[in-house]
Amino acid sequence: MVQDPREPERFADGNERRDEQSSPRPRRSAELVPPEMLDRMTKGAVVVTGICGRLGRRVARTLHRERGVIGLDRRTFPDKPKDIEHHQIDLRRKKAKEVFRNRQISALVHLGVMHDPRDSGEDHHTWNLLGFQKLLEYAHQYDVPKVVLLSSANVYGPRPDNPQFLTEDAPLLASSAFSEMRDLVELDMLAQSFFWKHPNIETVILRPAHILGTVRNAPSNYLRLPVVPTLMGFDPMMQAVHQNDVVEAIRLALAPGVRGIFNVAGPPPIALSSAVQTLGRGQLPVPHVIAKRMLDRLFKMRLSSFPSPELDFIRYVCMVDDARARQVLGYAHRYGIDETLRAVDEERWV
Repeated sequence: MVQDPREPERFADGNERRDEQSSPRPRRSAELVPPEMLDRMTKGAVVVTGICGRLGRRVARTLHRERGVIGLDRRTFPDKPKDIEHHQIDLRRKKAKEVFRNRQISALVHLGVMHDPRDSGEDHHTWNLLGFQKLLEYAHQYDVPKVVLLSSANVYGPRPDNPQFLTEDAPLLASSAFSEMRDLVELDMLAQSFFWKHPNIETVILRPAHILGTVRNAPSNYLRLPVVPTLMGFDPMMQAVHQNDVVEAIRLALAPGVRGIFNVAGPPPIALSSAVQTLGRGQLPVPHVIAKRMLDRLFKMRLSSFPSPELDFIRYVCMVDDARARQVLGYAHRYGIDETLRAVDEERWV
């Protein structure tokens, strides 16, 4: 039987037990949602941060068919559908608060996470942590019933001692070897803390495997290279998920009664060499020592967007078990491995 997160585990003497290593328990119990809250969750608008990104635009175009969508992004959204409301603002500024104060918000979907490792660490930290912290404060202050954070399976970290598949209870060790992952790990943990502090708000954390598609992220950019460098002596299994399957997982996470942490994966894993071959790319095997030295130099000269610690993702396994999402959310991937891989070459002009 799944323990209700609103009823924390207790010791024999009745004192509450707080295990920082345990993740928020998943639950889907719409019948426990108060009628007035259920009405708001189904009729209010959804605030989507990072709406101008390629994934954000796909999320917006899916959600606006069912409910109102309000976008928060410091970028412009020139081709947005007419019924989507967009605010070009910095999440760290007080203007973002007005959106929550003046509208009935049913959910907050946070996609606005800065990932570019070439930007300054201070700018990364204030945008990611301070911005998200303020959004959570607004959600609490204005009784937003649902918060969804798009985290990443990368928070577990690629390691030589990883099991074949990681569950949601696995420790988040990515930042121990890759300091640039610190913000993402801290965001995930901040959402977990919010889950426990505000049980009246349904908090959902999604941790998808490598998202492939027209998105501009490290896995998609890596597989777009005409000649893909690999590490000599290493051919790890890789796990990928199509961008549209991630959009569907976000939509499912907005259902009333859903809360907890969910890994999200796509089709069965494939060896890195097979993935490169499927895309018809050439391979360039390089010894790890040489690859690290070259990337360090190129990254320092701003000629590469890949910092050398990311080499561990093509060296070790970091795959997730998403049985929880399939059982609780009703999630099921729609795209096979060939479609998922080839999605990196779609709409290259966008």
